[in-house]
Amino acid sequence: NCEFNNRDHRTDLNGVDRLIVRRGQPFTVSLYLRSGLYQPGVNALDCIAETGPQPSEQYGTRASFGLSANIDTSRWSAAVTSPPGNMVALSICSAPDAPIGRYTLTLGQSARIEFILLFNPWCPGDAVYMDNEQSLAEYVLSQDGIIFRGSYKYPIPTPWNFGQFENGILDICLRILDMNPKCLKNPGKDCSGRRNPIYVSRVLSAMVNCNDDKGVLLGRWTDDYDGGVSPMFWRGSVEILRNWETQACQPVRYGQCWVFAAVACSVSRALGIPCRVVTNYLSAHDTNSNLTIERYIDENGDLIKSREMIWNYHCWVESWMTRPDLKPDFNGWQASDPTPQEKSEGVYCCGPIPLRAIKEGELIFKYDAPFVFAEVNADIITFMKKKDGSTSTVTNNTIVGQKISTKSVGSDAREDITHLYKFPEGSDEEREAFKRANHQNKLLKQQQNQGLHLTIKVTADMRKGCDFDVFAVVTNNTQSEKKCRLVFGSCALSYNGFMGANCGFKDLLNVELQPGGERRVPLRLNYSKYGDNLTEDNLIRLAALLLDYSTGEATLAVRNIVLENPEIKIRILGEPKENRKLAAELTLKNPLPEPLENCCFSIEGANLTGGHVISERLGSSVGPGEDAKVKVYFTPTHSGLRKLVVDFDSTKLCHVKGYRNVIIGK
Repeated sequence: NCEFNNRDHRTDLNGVDRLIVRRGQPFTVSLYLRSGLYQPGVNALDCIAETGPQPSEQYGTRASFGLSANIDTSRWSAAVTSPPGNMVALSICSAPDAPIGRYTLTLGQSARIEFILLFNPWCPGDAVYMDNEQSLAEYVLSQDGIIFRGSYKYPIPTPWNFGQFENGILDICLRILDMNPKCLKNPGKDCSGRRNPIYVSRVLSAMVNCNDDKGVLLGRWTDDYDGGVSPMFWRGSVEILRNWETQACQPVRYGQCWVFAAVACSVSRALGIPCRVVTNYLSAHDTNSNLTIERYIDENGDLIKSREMIWNYHCWVESWMTRPDLKPDFNGWQASDPTPQEKSEGVYCCGPIPLRAIKEGELIFKYDAPFVFAEVNADIITFMKKKDGSTSTVTNNTIVGQKISTKSVGSDAREDITHLYKFPEGSDEEREAFKRANHQNKLLKQQQNQGLHLTIKVTADMRKGCDFDVFAVVTNNTQSEKKCRLVFGSCALSYNGFMGANCGFKDLLNVELQPGGERRVPLRLNYSKYGDNLTEDNLIRLAALLLDYSTGEATLAVRNIVLENPEIKIRILGEPKENRKLAAELTLKNPLPEPLENCCFSIEGANLTGGHVISERLGSSVGPGEDAKVKVYFTPTHSGLRKLVVDFDSTKLCHVKGYRNVIIGK
């Protein structure tokens, strides 16, 4: 009864041609007897459920059970639900803690049924149980979503097609579990571990990257993407997962943090674990576990390369589950990070760790609490290395862990979840969390120079292709005249903190400020200079360094800005109907003072484009101010709210994304 069972278990988007059910919830099997009638209390039926290559009752991968008067949802059980006759309706229920995966169910001497068992967040007995239908619709069933990028001053929503129910994706997700080194070494023990979402999420954290295994993605954080494609190219997880499968489990090239996180989210949702992608702005990468980021700059305010970085943003995933391995009250959202940064128990993986443990500074809990704690809470101390080799401390007002963001339930709005990770900066609770983190050697927070104040201001109109000004604003709050040196520079920046070429520089040796006075120093950023230097992230780092001649003190202000891309306009032509051809008109205006060459629109949407990417390449260049316009056709399958994700690619604009919700009727 695949169609009925799959709909009842909310797996019908995977198709109804095979049985896919969730644990702890009954499903129905119809048995047609070769001869005779079923008689209650007279006839018996032995049932055996097995999963994995080495089924074992010891490992919990084999269960034997007979008929009961009623279904018991706390264990494997079976009961007849039809009156006596030659057709028997059999209700079968798996244990709510049974290992997930492919199963064979043997009924009596001859009947064999194959099915797939998934986690069940609708079942109160399952460790991933979530008691909110709207949240379940978002974090398990939704095939599209939003990942926030840009900067904490200007979060940019990027649409993503998770596509966990597209054809073949569930099989690929199960193969990812089968290819993990623990399974290859001891398949029986690994399959037994799949009863536990803590274990599964940790395996996925390791297998989404390929650093230790036959994982899905290879990361690259340079401009050289030979042998693969830029991480900016991907619009969804489906193509990545299918490429990994068809390439004999060779890593797909290339990924960066939001791609790793999005793929992990797709696989988690496919397996039934509620999951969401989160973005942490100004995210620290602490390599020596002292919860402090030590940074060095030169006398021009430029960062000197170090392994300890402050990423402009960093993405990971949160999965919903209970934590019976920890003391009470640490259930709920758990952070895992599939981006390979530091090893955990000898493997490039991270988590899961309860958000509450991070907030309260409970760093002895599993897994990888110190690293995640530092990502959102680390203190920063900046030193200036002078030409004579000496160093001095620089005042720095950068605060790690800003605007931790995820997509809101039921809308594309940004939900700020910073409060789930940390207490307010500088509060008694935040300092107490550091004490509980056993960080007695923590450097005292540097007192900000109250005499001279330095900030960077920007204009609202910072679009790619335009010339615009940014300003270093110096305020003298003292009672005496000040003479200073101001170095104001800019450079292209990638989201993980690596700096590129200079985009504009100014060095003023004699800045005079009267008591209470203010000086606004403009820096002109010309497209002719920054245009060819921008990375695909559209980021520019602004740094202003102020040296007070009278005291020798230095103050640093840093700000990352994001240049806006033009909007993709999507117009649906006609009324959307299920299984009927539909047209969409796509338009983008060239904002640059030069032509766009080799332009291409790419379109993807769950149950809209058949799991494939539609590419429409423009035959001619698009001049300054002109519209790039194409018309595309697609056939919606399944009714309901859908999202069409459109990507525009050109040699000058890189990748520009847009999206449009489409209501599809019957």
